[in-house]
Amino acid sequence: MIAPRSVLICPATSAKMAAKAAASAADLAVLDLEDAVAPSEKPGARALVVEGFRSLDWQGRPPAWRVNAAATMWCHRDLIEVVEGAGGRAGMVVLPKAETAGQVAFVDILLTQLEAALGLAERIGLHVQIESARGLANVREIALASPRIEALVWGPGDFAATAGMPHAVIGVPDEHDAVYPGHRFGYAMHEVLVAARLAGVAAIDGPYADFRDLDGLRRSCAIARALGYDGKWCIHPGQVETVNEVFSPAAAEVETARGIMAAYAAATAAGTGAVVHDGVMVDAASIRMAEATLARAGRSGDRGL
Repeated sequence: MIAPRSVLICPATSAKMAAKAAASAADLAVLDLEDAVAPSEKPGARALVVEGFRSLDWQGRPPAWRVNAAATMWCHRDLIEVVEGAGGRAGMVVLPKAETAGQVAFVDILLTQLEAALGLAERIGLHVQIESARGLANVREIALASPRIEALVWGPGDFAATAGMPHAVIGVPDEHDAVYPGHRFGYAMHEVLVAARLAGVAAIDGPYADFRDLDGLRRSCAIARALGYDGKWCIHPGQVETVNEVFSPAAAEVETARGIMAAYAAATAAGTGAVVHDGVMVDAASIRMAEATLARAGRSGDRGL
């Protein structure tokens, strides 16, 4: 499983936006049936997801869609109609507002039944969004609730609403961040990250809603990357390049990692216990970090790293 750096979401009801998303450089593009679609349009939008999966060039990526939350009246039909209609093309589903392991298990069981009934050879993947206080409290159980989970996604906007935190624009710092001595979402983001690593899946940061502010987006990406996140959601194609860049290791990082691994290999071949690279002692943790950097570089191979 290769963790996506950029996840671009767009309304399922806009054929123009769907085409742009599919043609973008995002590592994953998602057609949205949830927040971007009005309640009266949700049933009809499922057919538009199916049409997008069948007609668009997804550039080798799994065609993905976001269903409505498991607690709503739309979720089961969002799964059934898209999977049955897509003819084996549905590759990834995003479950928003997950609050219990049972909700994830419901989606897993229904997808398993659909795959069996349709004779699908490839298992549909699952990204799970943590967007509420209850979801955060249960995040570790949620992360382990299904083997088809490939990523946990942190959702700051809905979380702020459930936690009673003042937050005007999703992902964008405001006057409340200025007075708080630290990162207001730091604890929650760490919890999601730890749960993801416990389950062996990716951790994806939520969106930065001011899509014209690329400097702010870059800072937001850098914070998430510093915490250990693998990628970030995008709400506009213009954000993808910045997100891909920040979540790809720099050439200097890759060179250092390769040097560490080479020094380790040489020391192992020589039977020496001490490993030194550029005058710095290298331990087991250094090796693991170097391996992680090279794994990310392999993911970002299209960027010449």
